[in-house]
Amino acid sequence: MMAAEDELLLPRLPELFKTSKQLLDEVEVATEPAGSRIVQEKVFQGLDLLEKAAEMLKQLDLFSRNEDLEEIASTDLKYLLVPAFQGALTMKQVNPSKRLDHLQRAREHFINYLTECRCHHVAEFELPKTKDNSAENHTADSSMAYPSLVAMRQAKIERYKQKKELEHRLSTMKSAVESGQADDERVREYYLLHLQRWIDISLEEIESIDQEITILRERDSSREASTSKASHLERPPMKPFILTRNMAQAKVFGAGYPSLATMTVSDWYEQHRKYGALPDQGIAKETPEEFRKAAQAREWDDWKDTHPRGYGNRQDMG
Repeated sequence: MMAAEDELLLPRLPELFKTSKQLLDEVEVATEPAGSRIVQEKVFQGLDLLEKAAEMLKQLDLFSRNEDLEEIASTDLKYLLVPAFQGALTMKQVNPSKRLDHLQRAREHFINYLTECRCHHVAEFELPKTKDNSAENHTADSSMAYPSLVAMRQAKIERYKQKKELEHRLSTMKSAVESGQADDERVREYYLLHLQRWIDISLEEIESIDQEITILRERDSSREASTSKASHLERPPMKPFILTRNMAQAKVFGAGYPSLATMTVSDWYEQHRKYGALPDQGIAKETPEEFRKAAQAREWDDWKDTHPRGYGNRQDMG
């Protein structure tokens, strides 16, 4: 029964792979903006087809981790590229709010592709660090950091040269292979070159992804810190009120404005002192002489409030 089902699935796999690869090629050479509807529709369609192809490969158990590269049929080698294509199209998704999620998912696809290539000995390369062993790497001797950076730069230069050479060789072989005129040896060489090319692309993409993830996380942490700081600095809004000298005036003025709160000078001072809103808070205190003069001025103002002009001079007023 399973054999019959496999025979039904097999003809669909080449079609899924061919269509998804074509969509990826169209997205990469598109002249429209990456966020345009036409481009994003191709991205989502390609990802959907690749997801089906990946599930089909899993059901067919086409590749085994214990299988050597020579044991894989030449026409089946191309299906190793499925996770690499998934990573490439995932990187093409445009949604700023989900950018971090897209980066992490794309990295996982590229790692899966590189792991498969390592298991089948497609090429010799160093697998990028994962989250677990990257922590161990931070505890290593710091004196190894400089040689490591030099080695990374040299490896990047070598990958670039190798990539250009691979692209040239693939362009000369493409028409013969796709038209069916190439023999099995030529077809095998063609797909092995494709695998090597996508190994280089995956390594470069993972390096770029790691840098962008670091930037996004630092940006998010700085935003959280600034938001937290701003919340601590916020003060509760002050309600409108009538300022009076004493409780007696508060009762008088408050009666005419029942919806408007009133408070004495002491109440106002205490409320502002509590929230640190007084103009003299944080400023050096006035000297005793300045305090004495200010007190006299306040007493004089108070006396004038309760003794209108001409008060007491009533001897000749009949």
